[in-house]
Amino acid sequence: MSKVYICTAIPYVNGNPHLGHSMDYLLADTYARYRRLLGDEVRFQVGTDEHGNKVFSTAEKHDIPVEQYVQENSDKFRKFIDDLDVSYTDFIRTTDPNHVHACQEIWKKLEPHIYSAEYDGWYCEGCERFVTEKEYEDNHGICPDHQRAYEHLSEKNYYLRISDFKDQIRAAIESDTMKITPAFRKQEVLKLLEDAPDISISRPRKQLSWGVPVPGDEDQIMYVWVDALSNYITALGYPDDPAALDFWPATAQFIGKDILRFHAITWPAILLGIGLELPQNLVVHGYILANGQKMSKSIGNVVDPMEVLSRKGLPAFRYYFLRHVDNFDDSDFTDEKYENAYNNELANDLGNLVQRLATLCKKNHVSGVKITPDLDSKFCELMDQFEFARALDYVWAQVQNLNKQIDEAKPWELAKNGETEKVQSVLQDLEQGILEVAFQLQIFLPETSAKITAIFSAEEVTPPAEPLFPKAR
Repeated sequence: MSKVYICTAIPYVNGNPHLGHSMDYLLADTYARYRRLLGDEVRFQVGTDEHGNKVFSTAEKHDIPVEQYVQENSDKFRKFIDDLDVSYTDFIRTTDPNHVHACQEIWKKLEPHIYSAEYDGWYCEGCERFVTEKEYEDNHGICPDHQRAYEHLSEKNYYLRISDFKDQIRAAIESDTMKITPAFRKQEVLKLLEDAPDISISRPRKQLSWGVPVPGDEDQIMYVWVDALSNYITALGYPDDPAALDFWPATAQFIGKDILRFHAITWPAILLGIGLELPQNLVVHGYILANGQKMSKSIGNVVDPMEVLSRKGLPAFRYYFLRHVDNFDDSDFTDEKYENAYNNELANDLGNLVQRLATLCKKNHVSGVKITPDLDSKFCELMDQFEFARALDYVWAQVQNLNKQIDEAKPWELAKNGETEKVQSVLQDLEQGILEVAFQLQIFLPETSAKITAIFSAEEVTPPAEPLFPKAR
């Protein structure tokens, strides 16, 4: 048994959950369920990022105490995570007193690599992020995400000396000690690392009041990086709990491509600065597009994940986003694709298989079977490479093969010809096959897996009163 630690990027609470968040959670949850199935002990972190100007100003705008505002929004994300049946073990909020204290201790450990300097350059208020001169020039002075001109800032900040760690970070990435998946993201980071500047890790209190105070300097507040990124270790109890590092380094951190540079450069620099190992895997997914376009409030094409979830239920939601959304690159979501996946695959392939086989077993008085299923090597190879969509393809090929076996064996004709023993043998083999499918499906569709297992392991097999995935009438 191994100790496995799985992390997700914590969303900023100044907005509602979106489809991109669901990818972090579903991918991480799939991997967590897989590792548990292998017998590993798993800790699995989720949480919310709650400091910063946007949160504070929005709370003020609505005349709500900021503490109440972040609590309400954190609860919103927690409900969303629970609605997705994500099997996390640790939920962290960056406003937790233990986290605030831990960040200040981490800052103190980083002090040999911190210096004070004047910042004179560009800043995006929407992103709450400093922008390099190259980014400013490449984007012609306009933030591509917010379509707003960058703001020019001159202020005194503390900086983390990224240059102290570049060689170690490069060596870790090149050797796959910190493996970045997919491989093309690895090359992207190595290129970014060449010119990676030292990074501002504080802002004057007059510019940023809602955050973690810098120890020893009451005029400065920690900027997002030390505060938010440190949650991955503070969630474990670092630095006060002696057992905090039993699960560190993280086995896998699941992140979106938009925050790759911070997790592949800034976060490793922080870890190296406090003497900790780097994560073993950074697993990077792309954006979910709507009809080929990046979702944007200004365009008006944002898809509400809760609306999609309510439409066909949780198993359909998990199925679509785990099989039909590329694990590593941008993917398109449309209502038509979602409906087709539900009707043609969940309803026709799997739902019909369960209904047909259960009906045949009941009609021919074939009882359920007991098996001790296992995960085969090909499936495990795909899961170990974080190729979850391909692993689900692999399971689905078995579903389609079972349907084909029923059509070819024609157990109804065997029964008509009085070949009772042959019918028993054929149907029990099919039952074993579908239970093996259900065993693998529990990683992706736990609710559906449990229903299938209950049907075909019961003493008396009974078809579900309604198909598992009823087609829309």
